Amino acid sequence: MAAADKEPHASAVRPRSYQDESYLHGFLETVGDLQNDGAFQDIILEVEGRRFPCHRLVLSAASPYFRAMFTSDMAESRQKTVVLQGLNSGMFGEILSYIYSGTLHVSLDKVQPLYQAADLLQLVYVRDTCSSYMVENVKVESSTCVDLYKFADVFSQAIVLKRCQQWIVRHFTEVASSEEFCSLSVNQLTEIISHDELDVKEETTVWEAVVRWVQHSREDRQCHLPSILPHIRFNLLTSDDTAAILEHPLVREDPGSSEVIRNVVQKGNSNLKPRFGMTTEMALLSTESWSNHVLAINPEAGSFYEIGHVDVDDDDVDDDDDDERYLNQVLAKAVTSDNDIYVLTEASTLAEFEEEKFSLYKYNEVGNRFEQKSSVRRLRGDGRPRVEHLVEAGGDLYYLNRLVDRSSGREYVTMEMIRYNRHTDQWHSCPQLYLKGRYEHDNRYGGIIKKYMVVSCGQQIYVFSSAEMHRYDPSQERWSWLTIPRHSPEFCTAVTMGTEIFCAAPGFSKMMIYNTEADSWQELPVLGQIDEEGLLDSKYPRFFVLGDKLHVMFSYREGMSGSPTSLVCVYDRSTATWSDLRLPKALPTEVGQCVSPFPVARMYLPYFKADQIMYT
Repeated sequence: MAAADKEPHASAVRPRSYQDESYLHGFLETVGDLQNDGAFQDIILEVEGRRFPCHRLVLSAASPYFRAMFTSDMAESRQKTVVLQGLNSGMFGEILSYIYSGTLHVSLDKVQPLYQAADLLQLVYVRDTCSSYMVENVKVESSTCVDLYKFADVFSQAIVLKRCQQWIVRHFTEVASSEEFCSLSVNQLTEIISHDELDVKEETTVWEAVVRWVQHSREDRQCHLPSILPHIRFNLLTSDDTAAILEHPLVREDPGSSEVIRNVVQKGNSNLKPRFGMTTEMALLSTESWSNHVLAINPEAGSFYEIGHVDVDDDDVDDDDDDERYLNQVLAKAVTSDNDIYVLTEASTLAEFEEEKFSLYKYNEVGNRFEQKSSVRRLRGDGRPRVEHLVEAGGDLYYLNRLVDRSSGREYVTMEMIRYNRHTDQWHSCPQLYLKGRYEHDNRYGGIIKKYMVVSCGQQIYVFSSAEMHRYDPSQERWSWLTIPRHSPEFCTAVTMGTEIFCAAPGFSKMMIYNTEADSWQELPVLGQIDEEGLLDSKYPRFFVLGDKLHVMFSYREGMSGSPTSLVCVYDRSTATWSDLRLPKALPTEVGQCVSPFPVARMYLPYFKADQIMYT
């Protein structure tokens, strides 16, 4: 009975595990001391004639390469001295220092041979640390970047390769004039000059770089010219430029190169986009007064363009039935990561409009026109003003619309979403989002009308209001809850810049920033300091990001009877101040109440015709 009484008490005492951190560090220090003292060493590794006495046990614990060597039937497992091939003795000394101390010393002059040694010896931490170090130091100088680019290509280091390529294409003129540029392989050269992001103002710069590369070793490289030439964008060259290239000695003396150029010019490949350096970054907007037009603006440069109105193609309707034509209203716009412009419109024809369908159009900058993609049935609505959203995430486009359902007698609000695959031109269903926040009553529309911001950031979609915040992960096809400030204002505009989301309340009464990495909010200074003339009476500011700077646009009227015009201000993050850009001419449109931000695209201005230039 006494034993039984003790049993519950004994079972309540649970075992615990303890970890002695000082022992772990002390053990490694002791092993290092044994190595320094030359105690208990049982193997000698010889690299380039230099001898390194070591411990088999320590080497096997640190490296799968040595573990396989000393525990298998290999001859090295029985030898007292093992000669290692393919290693630099200096780098192997650095490797041993890391194995016995846990500390790695990396510098730009030895990062590549150190990586090679770590790759051979299967030391993952050393290899990954070298990769990270290379990525951090890509921007040192063009010669270093080209050298790292070639090294990353040989060892298939995708992250380093991508970062080097990004730097090279953005500094192409500088890189192309360096001696290291001429050391690129033909495949590396064509990979670089094929890039859309090449920062050159004229395509002749690309041709001149190719000439320099070929002439560096003409006897060996002349044969590669026919395979390189198709990567030059002859559609961006004038006829005089093309004629000059055909007369160049490299081409004139090689019939194969001349034939390639003539074939490329004859085909006229219009799918080859203008290079990054040939384009101008512009914000895209459309409003009620220009419902089926898209305007491209660069307020800092004082440039406004009409990039085409969205109307049904002649091939899409019966020419004998004018009633079939339907003037599209632009509902939402998006610019993809590869600079493709898409717009969502109410319909293409009256028949589609009556069937509650919407149409998707893609902008063709060569003809300055919108080309229709697929149509799909519009998500069901509740009769209130709609606010459609179109965003890109994970390479696909997503259409979102807030809906209210009263069919069950209770009011349920959801954010419906469907996904568009740009490669297959097909729409697909997605998980809907149930919105649970508080809602306000608006007498103008006889019911609930609450604005929800929708933006994409870091390949994910964010949906939020003053009451709740959600994030959609396309890779998981799942929604998750996020943090919202306790006293959050009603937001009327939001835009992504880097890993942050900037938001503002109507009338610019409050401005907040959400850090997507830290899941935290911060309040920022508002625009009051520039409102000396009392112009900012608009309730609906609109954000956009141009030149990596936050911009805001307002509509206002000069006087009670004045016509609507626009004010654009830019934010200086370092001083937390706004400045008025003082537009040289009023933008012929009003900002309107739409909550979607203005997407930004890079436009090739030579494609615009004279009648499409509103002013520059």
